[in-house]
Amino acid sequence: MRQILIAAVVALLASILSTPLAIRGFRRRGFGQEIREDGPRTHLSKRGTPTMGGAVILIATVTGYFVAHLVARSQPSVSGLLAVWLMAGLGLVGFADDFIKIRKQRSLGLNGRQKFAGQLFVAVTFAILALHYANGRSLTPASVHLSFVRDIPQISFGAAGFVLFAYLVVSGTSHAVNLTDGLDGLAAGSAAMVFGTYVVISFYQFRNACVPAAKAGCYQVRDPLDLALLAAAAMAACFGFLWWNAHPARIIMGDTGSLALGGLMAGLAILTRTELLLVVLGGLFVVETLSVMIQVAVFKWKRRRVFNMAPIHHHFELAGWAETTVIIRFWIIAGLAAAFGLGLFYAEYLSYGLPG
Repeated sequence: MRQILIAAVVALLASILSTPLAIRGFRRRGFGQEIREDGPRTHLSKRGTPTMGGAVILIATVTGYFVAHLVARSQPSVSGLLAVWLMAGLGLVGFADDFIKIRKQRSLGLNGRQKFAGQLFVAVTFAILALHYANGRSLTPASVHLSFVRDIPQISFGAAGFVLFAYLVVSGTSHAVNLTDGLDGLAAGSAAMVFGTYVVISFYQFRNACVPAAKAGCYQVRDPLDLALLAAAAMAACFGFLWWNAHPARIIMGDTGSLALGGLMAGLAILTRTELLLVVLGGLFVVETLSVMIQVAVFKWKRRRVFNMAPIHHHFELAGWAETTVIIRFWIIAGLAAAFGLGLFYAEYLSYGLPG
């Protein structure tokens, strides 16, 4: 628990203190956000706001994680390092995307093939490595089985199938967070709630691990405590960044942050054996993604729009809601989804007839 607190405090301080430096540095270099021409007109005032702020979240998270290990004189786990790789790798893809937008002064960066190639490389290397490095209990960081709150033994992908599945989870989650990052603080605040939930889940898995002997309801997760430490660092980094990213935002996380945060969420879900539970925990991100899919599908089918604009947070803006109203109400949805998912996790544990 002490390590988790150290990681969170260090990440929070690193994020909240270094973000103003990033704002000044990015502003001097002209790293300003480009705005969609078809978006809400109120967003045009945000043009030029420093972007790529997600680099601060990424660096603060990694700093908090490694400083906690240095203080405790412990070694990072394989699971933790794999999750860091997934976050950093996708963050680099997002950074390239943001940099191209800035250099070419447009709202689109990498083309579809380039972004796909980058995400594919990062996700596939993560998935392949996650099936190796078994510990003394023959547990690898990831499992070839589909999972909800733990592995479902009846559903196995096999090694090749798991790599494909992991790519879909990573790509889907990173895109979902990217779609949600359209209003000041919306993605950062919602992501902080998901990471906070994973702190609880991972720590509970550690306290009820199948060590030294298996027991009813125990968890077969390779490095749950280290994953709790990383999740705490990410949560705190998001909160620190949110101090400056709250409306009216002085800095925007950009694809650098949204892809990195989505990648870490996917990594935590895979490594804690809670892949399907992530759909509940990240309920807001699911709704945002579905709104885009519905909008595109119906428009191609019937040539009409279901929403004023997708993702759905823009629909409510164009319907007359103030931006702060949309953000706060969507945060409430994100919090309820995270709480409901945590309740499902705990209820499954209690189903074994054990005291809380």
